[in-house]
This record gives sequence, structure tokens and C-alpha cells, in this order.
Amino acid sequence: SCKSSKREWKPLEDHSCTDVPWLLLFILFCVGMGFICGFSIATGAAARLLSGYDSYGNICGQKNVKVEGVVNSGLDLTHKKYVFFLDPCNIDLAHQRIKSLALCVSACPRKELKTLADIQKFAETNGSTLCSYELLPSEYTTDPRAAKLCPKYPVPESAPIPFFHRCAPVNISCYAKFAEALITFVSDSSVLHRLISGVMTSKEIIMGLCLLSLVLSMILMVIIRYISRVLVWILTILVILGSLGGTGVLWWLYAKQRISASAAETQIAKDNLQALLIYAISATVFTVILFLIMLIMRKRVALTIALFHVAGKVFIHLPLLVFQPFWTFFVLILFWTYWITVLLFLGTTGSPVPNEEGFVEFRMLGPLKYMWWYHVVGLIWISEFILACQQMTVAGAVVTYYFTREKRNLPFTPILASVNRLVCYHLGTVAKGSFIITLVKIPRMILIYIHTQLKGKENACARCMLKACICCLWCLEKCLTYLNQNAYTATAINSTNFCTSAKDAFVILVENALRVAAINTVGDFMLFLGKVLIVCSTGLAGIMLLNYQRDYTIWVLPLIIVCLFAFLVAHCFLSIYEMVVDVLFLCFAIDTKYNDGSPGREFYMDKVLMEFVENSRKSMKEAGRGGGAEGRELKPMVGAGEE
Repeated sequence: SCKSSKREWKPLEDHSCTDVPWLLLFILFCVGMGFICGFSIATGAAARLLSGYDSYGNICGQKNVKVEGVVNSGLDLTHKKYVFFLDPCNIDLAHQRIKSLALCVSACPRKELKTLADIQKFAETNGSTLCSYELLPSEYTTDPRAAKLCPKYPVPESAPIPFFHRCAPVNISCYAKFAEALITFVSDSSVLHRLISGVMTSKEIIMGLCLLSLVLSMILMVIIRYISRVLVWILTILVILGSLGGTGVLWWLYAKQRISASAAETQIAKDNLQALLIYAISATVFTVILFLIMLIMRKRVALTIALFHVAGKVFIHLPLLVFQPFWTFFVLILFWTYWITVLLFLGTTGSPVPNEEGFVEFRMLGPLKYMWWYHVVGLIWISEFILACQQMTVAGAVVTYYFTREKRNLPFTPILASVNRLVCYHLGTVAKGSFIITLVKIPRMILIYIHTQLKGKENACARCMLKACICCLWCLEKCLTYLNQNAYTATAINSTNFCTSAKDAFVILVENALRVAAINTVGDFMLFLGKVLIVCSTGLAGIMLLNYQRDYTIWVLPLIIVCLFAFLVAHCFLSIYEMVVDVLFLCFAIDTKYNDGSPGREFYMDKVLMEFVENSRKSMKEAGRGGGAEGRELKPMVGAGEE
């Protein structure tokens, strides 16, 4: 490790393939995902999902093969293309399925059928038999088995679901169980109708406001470098006022309680007085510590402002960075659509097995039943892989910008050059980094699932331990994500493998621990204020535009939709900004460690960062040799050269 920490960083000098075995492993894993999709289609799952099947294992709209031991299987249902449930409102919430006999019919009942005579008339008129196959339409009103083999009446008016050939009731009131949370929230159906009508009548305004939040996010990314100093002052003033105000109030309450306690002389009054004294002393200690931290951090806050300023310049030189969230979101949506489709296939794949009721269920037997788990791991790993590709692309583009001395010599599109480097050299590194995150995410998701399943059954100690484990895994995941991002930056600079890059990046981060803390606290809060600004601006515009509707209850849903969308958009864009700042910081830390501004070792950094280095050097000279931690951090900087 000593050797690796001293090894010279050679930005963008050579490119070599990294973590090739991990790329091969990832490709093999993706081939496995493809096999699951192919297997489910080959075993007829796709046909069963799209065409639908009845309770006897027959696929609607085609000839079928006989299932051993099941009557009514192996029927020719070429002309019966729709699945009809005899009791569509009998929903099993535990297993998320309809507990009803399913049949294939030639047409869905387009009007309500109130009696068996109506069902019989519908069968004779439309040729669509809604009772089980063994009953003829002429027997509907005479056969005693009709009560069990015919639909529960009144039969609701229904229509086929597009592409999925299932008859679904037009009035969805019988599915109210699924919307219990919504029903209890609004309690009155008239309020629900007014809310929905409010969204429908305001749909143009909602779309306009969503577009506004998009534009505001883009504008903020350009101007945040000019307002970063103001945001830091707002943060400082809020922290000072909050801590002083809280401490002052506690001491005031203590003084007031002491006057009243001297008159009361009861044990409760004494206990209250003692508690208030402890709170006031604790608050005072906290305030003093906070002030000391702010005093130590004040110089490092200047670096945060300088990095934000340079990040703003990066977005002007690399405008395609702004569109990075769009591509990532688009690719994720495509993958998630594919994943859900295959998941639905898996729900209907397997061999037909008769159950205790004499109906057919499709079950996967042997090792094939574990394909679900493989598919779930695939969701996490490939999603993390796509997000990691975004991080590596951004890191590559920013590294190219930072370590190009003459900005005129930048590639025509550094983003596309970065994508090209990622695809040609670093996909293995991205696969390895995303797999590490997956390894932490899966146990956390299992623990969350166990926690939800045991809700109300486990004792307080077990619940506390579960929550503690979930919290620890979440913290570990966040730390690894941050380290991964810096490892990708190191890979983009030096073309080294994931482990070497992570180790090199970690050494640099530890050497600059106080600066990292300042950037992650002050920087994150500035970006949070940016998100709040966009949400508030969009919400205010929404209130002004919706003001023409005097029924204030219908404002709620459109405003909630708009504000949630605004926050999501702001988060996507500003997370890219945060990524750029983190990459710039690592580049800056490497630059100051291995260069000192002397001939042959000139700085790569921007003029704004150069000014920061100059100011730091001046303050060190004024402070003398005893510069403390700041002195140690700025030791390599002995004479700043011009860019």
C-alpha cells in the first residue's frame, strides 16, 4: 500500500482494459437473464400471459393438450378468446390473485346480467357461454349444478383488457380493497371524484409546471456557482441563530423554573429543574463544539465555494452533461419494462399440476423454481450497473476537462469520448463496483422483508436489532457508493483496476479528511437548498395558476403531483452536479499533491482554484510555521503557477 500511495498519477496518458474477468462474469450473468426469458417463452408462459388461460389449464384462443387427471382440459378453444372470472370481485389479497373459477368465453358481457335467465339469453344471443363447459345453455335454468358452475349474479358489465384478453368489470368498485388506503384517506367518494376531476381539468397546467421545474433545474445548474457564497452565508446564519436560540431558550426556561420551584418546594419541581439544567448545559456544550468546528472548517468552506464555481464552468464547457439524467432514466425504464415483462412470464411458467380442488396450477419444479431469485438479483445488479455507467461517464468527462491544460484542445464532445473509453476499457470495473453495492443491498432488502412480515409478532428487542442491522447496512451502502464513485474517477485518470483505484482514492480522501467533511456537509446542504428552491418556485407558480379554481380541495392532488415531480427532477439534476463537484475535488487533491506550480510541475487547476491555493499559502505564511492541520494539507503547495 506504501508503494501504491507513492505511485505517480499519470492522468489520461495511457488507456488499458480493466477488470476483464468481471466483465466476462457480468456477460455470463446477462446470458443467464436471457435464458430465463427464453425458457419462459419456450414453455408457453408468454402465450398464457397474453392470451390467458382457464382453471383447467387451457389457453384461450387455441387447441390445447390434455392434462392427466383433469376434466375439461385439452379443449379446442379457438373461438373462445377471452378469460372470464365467475366471481371477479373475490380477491385474495394475501396471494394477489382472484379466487374464482376462470373460463374461456367468446365475448365479455357488455351489460349487467341480473338472473340465470339473462345469462342463458346472453349465451343464446351472442354464443358466449358464461357457465362451466359441462353445462349446455339450455340447462342453465334447470340444472341444480348451475348455482356452483355459473357466475355469481348480478354479473357486472365488463370489457376486455387491451392486449391481455381478460374480461374486467367496467365498474372497479369491487376492487376497492386494493385502494383501502386511498378510500380511508378521502373517506367520501365525492371528494375522490372532485380530486380526480381537478387533476383532469388541470392537466395542461400540471404538464406546464413539470416543464417549468425541468427548466428551473437546468438554469440552477448554471447559476449555482454565482449564488453558492450566498447559500453558504444563509447556512452559517441559520446554524448560529438556531444553536444560540435553542440554548438561550433552555437557559431562560431554567431561570423561570428556578424562581417558581423555590416557591413550590416539591420533588417533581426539583426533578424538572435538574432536567432543564442538564438540557441547558448539554445545549451549551453542543453550541461551543459547533462553533469550534465552524471555526476550523471556515477555510475549507472557501474550497467548497471554489469547487462549485468550477463545476458551473464545467457545465458550460460540457453542456451534454445536463442531459445525462435523461439517458440514464431512459435506459433504466427500458430495462425495468423488460424485467417486469419477464417477471409476469415467470408467474405463468412451469408444468401444469392439478391442485386439491381439481383445477390446474402452473408450478416450476426442481432447481428451476429458484429462477425467481436469479431474476431479482439481476434487477439490482443491472440497475446498479446502469447507474455506475453514468458515474463513470461523468467522471471520465470531468477528468478530461480538468487535466486538459488548454481548454481549446478539449475533444469535440468529451461526454461521447468518455462513453467510448467506458465501453472500450472500463466496463469490467463498473460491473465489479455495481456488484459490491448489490452484495450489500440484497441482505438489507431481505431484512426489510423479514421486518415487514414479522410486524406486530416479534418482541421489542428483536425489532430493535433488525432496525439496527438495516440501518448499519444502509450506512455501509452509502459509504461504498461514495468510495465507488471516487474509484471510478481514479480509474478514469489512471486506467487502473477497481481495487487499485479504490485504494488510491481512499488514500487521497483520508489525507484530505477535513476538506471531504466540509464539501459533503456544506455542499450537500447547498444542493438541498437548491432542491427546496425549485420545489417552492414550482409550487408557488402552481398556486398562482390554479387560483382561478375557487374549490380549494381540488388544488391538493395537482400540487402534490407537481411538487413531487419538481423534487425528483431537481434531485436527478443536482445529483449530477454533486457528482461533478466530487470528481473535481479528487482531481484537485491529486493536483495539489503531485504538483507545486514550479516549472515542469505546473498545476492543472482552474484560476478560481489557483486563487484559493494562493490565499491558503498567504494565510499559512502569516500564521508562521505552526499551521496545524491546514498546514499539513497544503504542504505540497510551494508556489502557484499560472494556468
